[in-house]
Amino acid sequence: MKAAHHKAVAKPSGKSAPVISAELSELRPGQSIELLKELHILTREGRLNQDSRRKLKQVYHLFNFIEPLLQELSAAGHSPTLADHGAGKSYLGFILYDLYFKALGRGHIYGIEWRAELVEKSRALAQQLGFGRMSFLNLSVAESTEAAGLPERIDMVTALHACDTATDDAIAFGLQKQARAMVIVPCCQAEVAACLRQGKALQLARTPLAELWRHPLHTRELGSQVTNVLRCLHLEASGYQVTVTELVGWEHSMKNELIIARYTGQKKRSARERLRAILREFGLEQALGRGSGCQCRRTTLPCRWAKPRRV
Repeated sequence: MKAAHHKAVAKPSGKSAPVISAELSELRPGQSIELLKELHILTREGRLNQDSRRKLKQVYHLFNFIEPLLQELSAAGHSPTLADHGAGKSYLGFILYDLYFKALGRGHIYGIEWRAELVEKSRALAQQLGFGRMSFLNLSVAESTEAAGLPERIDMVTALHACDTATDDAIAFGLQKQARAMVIVPCCQAEVAACLRQGKALQLARTPLAELWRHPLHTRELGSQVTNVLRCLHLEASGYQVTVTELVGWEHSMKNELIIARYTGQKKRSARERLRAILREFGLEQALGRGSGCQCRRTTLPCRWAKPRRV
């Protein structure tokens, strides 16, 4: 009886090791198991469940977009710098360091986050993991452009789900820092929608196109769409080649648009003209030009878009 009991206990125990080994084979070579546990991609037992496997897929999918840009920036021995705006728990920054910067042996990642407690946690985790070329700054995106703790130039700017106008602040930061590449996932844009809402009655009388935002839900959706179109035109007018795609795999988020901008130096006059034409067509230029027609929370962003900064 004792032998039988011993055999029954040993059987499941013997199967657990190969299962965990198979799960770890899904990871890329050299990845930090400790980091993946801290990010809750692996469980505390070092295993993948359905939710963590989905997260891992998302990480790899986004990394596949960013890695070629980093490789270009790293060419000829260059030490790439990257600023991650609205970093939160610095999920993206840690993954990029672990999968790319760690093996590269050079370069630096700056995580920019306004919540002090998250900045402190990220600093502690970087120290714990020995990720020495990571810095974390307790700043808003808007404040970061003039921050003393950042270099004059930054090679790559990322901003994933930076809320509302913070995305535009990240783009302005990239232009100011002469970024060679930007990777942006916009989130919950409200400013243009507020402007559309303000002049809705006038626009309904002026053009049938105003039916596109007559209903409140459509106003919000169209405002978001127009905002991202203006952002892309602004980047093209500033000398960037822009690609817009879906961030496939982020099924948990309705904000699934990925904007990738690479600096070429070819500033498109047609993009600037079309940007201004869109502002006119939607009645945004006149309202913003008066300085009183739009109830925006800060300096009106379309005014900045209408005058792209030089890079």
